[in-house]
Amino acid sequence: MRKAEHSYRNQWPSVSNAYVTYSLAYDQSLAAINSGYGLMVMNDQQGDSAYNRTAFNAYYSYQLRLTSSTNLSFGVRGAYYQENLAWEKLTFADQINPVSGTINNNSNETPPDNNQISTVDFGAGLLFGYEDAFFAGVAADHLTQPQLGFYETESLPLDLKLTVHAGTVINLTQGGFGRYRQDDITVEPNLMFVNQGIFSQLNAGVYVNIYPFVFGGWFRHAFENIDAAMLLVGINYNNFRIGYSYDFTLSEIGANTGGAHEISLAWDFCIFKAPKKRSIRTIKSPGF
Repeated sequence: MRKAEHSYRNQWPSVSNAYVTYSLAYDQSLAAINSGYGLMVMNDQQGDSAYNRTAFNAYYSYQLRLTSSTNLSFGVRGAYYQENLAWEKLTFADQINPVSGTINNNSNETPPDNNQISTVDFGAGLLFGYEDAFFAGVAADHLTQPQLGFYETESLPLDLKLTVHAGTVINLTQGGFGRYRQDDITVEPNLMFVNQGIFSQLNAGVYVNIYPFVFGGWFRHAFENIDAAMLLVGINYNNFRIGYSYDFTLSEIGANTGGAHEISLAWDFCIFKAPKKRSIRTIKSPGF
């Protein structure tokens, strides 16, 4: 099985293109050795492209069948980051006239030693699956905590990020958990907890599958404040998936941000048939 995926996200479009993210990914299973690999390129532009990060990611995973019903997958990630800072696009407080509000081109802020930095990064994770009814996983990103400071005199390591997530599939058509057919109506509750440095976040969501449509809703809560509520609609037909989601901003920054729009496209395709004696049991996880 091979899969290609592309996504686009525009967060807070009313705030002068505050955050715009693009990604392109490809992954393929290697059934003969119970493995898979993937590649992803992601570009993140912040502050109307004043700050730009491009990440090149490579993934490898291995699946171990524990019993006839349970599987354990292990994955690793290697990444190369390249970050650019367009200093001339930044506006500082000493450039703003307090009376007229006009902006001049002179600032007393010290430009960075480097406007471009590059570094490598690594991550790893485990995913447990019980048939197609339940999954739970844990992942650790930024294991080497690379330095991302533009000034040579500062130390700005990228903090370790820990993610714990779990989900289940409730079959409303046949009753019980999992063991669903394509036309069955299913409900998939999910939970995800993320911690990085002093920040923590809890996401709770649910998907409803009524083939070929998928409807979803998520609530994202940073422990310091309420963040956002998200609605999703998608179509999963044959080997294609198309999804659209919108984030409603609930934090104090308010609705004037314009929320966030995200579009994803995915295509599952297979060119070479896997050996008949080998197959990789899919661990159920969200498709959008």
